[in-house]
Amino acid sequence: MLISIALTSGLLLLWPTLQGVSAPGLSVNDAVFKMNREKAVVIDVCASEEFALGHIGAAHNLPLEQLEAQLPQVAKNKATPLLMVCASGQRAQRAAASAKKLGYEQVFCLQGGLKAWRDANMPTEKS
Repeated sequence: MLISIALTSGLLLLWPTLQGVSAPGLSVNDAVFKMNREKAVVIDVCASEEFALGHIGAAHNLPLEQLEAQLPQVAKNKATPLLMVCASGQRAQRAAASAKKLGYEQVFCLQGGLKAWRDANMPTEKS
């Protein structure tokens, strides 16, 4: 029983690595630094309905299923830092993998997603 618990917990710890997650997660403070100092483009991959309920002020809404088709129009320079955001951080990781596949060099995810942003009392906008 203890061995199976240990193996299961080890597998869960390795799960992101096994999935090929390659985008580093940024804390809210690090994300703000990237946005202000490095002019990172914020890409919110939530559905349009979720985006309308609240989002980071400078975010571009590119739902995950439309990301690969629309990202090149929003971020033309592939060296520009991208900050992927979703409600909790899960879709942002998939979006980051898609952006890397498209050739973007600096792709980051907001750890904890928009929930972490709100928990840190950072401003959001509604549209």
